[in-house]
Amino acid sequence: MEVRNRKVVLKGFITGAPKETDMEVKEGDKIVLQLPEDAKGAVLVKNLYLSCDPYMRGRMRESYDSYIPPFQPGSVIEGFGLCKVIDSTDPNFSKEDLVSGITGWEEYSLIHNTDKLRKIATSDMPLSYHLGLLGMPGFTAYAGFYEVCSPKKGDFVFVSAASGAVGQIVGQLAKLHGCYVVGSAGSKQKVELLKNKLSFDEAFNYKEEPDLAVALKRYFPQGIDIYFDNVGGPMLDAALVNMRVHGRVAVCGMVSQHSFSDPQGIHNLYTIVKNRVNIKGFLQSDYLHLYPKFLECVQAYYKEGKIVYIEDVSDGLESAPGALVGLFSGRNVGKQVVCVSKE
Repeated sequence: MEVRNRKVVLKGFITGAPKETDMEVKEGDKIVLQLPEDAKGAVLVKNLYLSCDPYMRGRMRESYDSYIPPFQPGSVIEGFGLCKVIDSTDPNFSKEDLVSGITGWEEYSLIHNTDKLRKIATSDMPLSYHLGLLGMPGFTAYAGFYEVCSPKKGDFVFVSAASGAVGQIVGQLAKLHGCYVVGSAGSKQKVELLKNKLSFDEAFNYKEEPDLAVALKRYFPQGIDIYFDNVGGPMLDAALVNMRVHGRVAVCGMVSQHSFSDPQGIHNLYTIVKNRVNIKGFLQSDYLHLYPKFLECVQAYYKEGKIVYIEDVSDGLESAPGALVGLFSGRNVGKQVVCVSKE
């Protein structure tokens, strides 16, 4: 069978915040839905769901000193996806298998590097959850909270971007661990979700706070033990002056900084000396040996009703550029995914 393979390509490197016009949905060439004989150890997949993640913005910039190389202008954008195997020359994968891993933002992808694909067992959980709750964001939350934050029962925990793909899980894990949890978000709707659906003790809209340090002092009069940082910038600065002695800061993302060619500085670093604060950046890939334990833990929590998950699903490959750009203005509510096909 021969089909045209629609795809999303990067038109050129970006310097500020990404725009929908930085990407283009193209019809693409005709492809045969069968692997060529010389494609050894490869799989041909049909992409069902694509994940929109903040780190992808960094790959749209011409920067070669990161932990992952940039996209190239004119090439297909890549990201985490949930796919169905159409054809395979890899003995580990068979036709009709469901897999997750890095794939192209297109309808069909030929994947040669199959060693990082993960086979998905069908269950009563939505398939798209394997890109969120059970995927990279969920594992980032799990590894960051338990391994980097070293939580103790009774800790005071602050989570920024708390209604996002990672933050919503961090907050719920912290509550299950016996912590007091406050989250920040960028709208009244998201604040209500945090308090009424995601079990946070308190939440606030950072856009309505003229002084973030004062706001955090109001919610944490005794100080913060753990700050799970997804945004960097002024929020990190405000958290530093509110940290308790031996506080821990897990630096997961700097979403507030990705739009600036000249990053903002941090002014309150002196506090880490007097309060002996531990600040650590991390990648979920540092902890992949814990993935089976994470999967068992989070699946059990979900099935027992102890964790809920909120996702924002856009329909159609043509919606992908807008869905990705929306991450950086807070347009999404929950984990942003794109449904390319439900087959």
